Amino acid sequence: MFTGIVTDIGRVVAIERQADTLYTVATHFDMETVALGASIACSGVCLTVIERTGGPEGRFVVSVSAETLSKTTLGTWREGTRINLERALRLGDELGGHLVSGHVDGIAEVVSRRVEGGSLRLGFRVPTPLARFVAPKGSVALDGVSLTVNEVAGATFGINLIPHTQDATTLGSLQPGDGVNLEVDMLARYVARLAETA
Repeated sequence: MFTGIVTDIGRVVAIERQADTLYTVATHFDMETVALGASIACSGVCLTVIERTGGPEGRFVVSVSAETLSKTTLGTWREGTRINLERALRLGDELGGHLVSGHVDGIAEVVSRRVEGGSLRLGFRVPTPLARFVAPKGSVALDGVSLTVNEVAGATFGINLIPHTQDATTLGSLQPGDGVNLEVDMLARYVARLAETA
């Protein structure tokens, strides 16, 4: 489990295509404190550390299946791609965002970008089946970042990025046409399921 509070921006430094795809990611995390088999959210996708090295710039390797590549934006990653990173939640940690599983529901497309004061307003279009899970003032995770939904119109919704979020995540560089990994709020998913069976 994660909170959607990004604690580092990593960088893809190597890609090796085998039966699965291996990504090597450079990070400022102290990799000596990360166990093999640990989970790290990589732009919102929960991935397992299969190799790690320490040093001033630590590195870790994750293995990504064809299924994950087909359902997320990871297939677009190249050497040099910047990604949002969050280590798994530990018992007693502050829950600063909302509960995020790291299981991506779909890809949302950026449809608008507008500077408003010091903030950045971004509009997204979601796959139609996911639209019912997005509500004004509800939560979503976009590329692993916990955000509050400002407004909703059909299959589109808007969010506001304050300057800190623009600087501390990769979202500030998004442009119309870009895709992001979307995870809807798990509470919304369960409420919708209960409504179906009621």
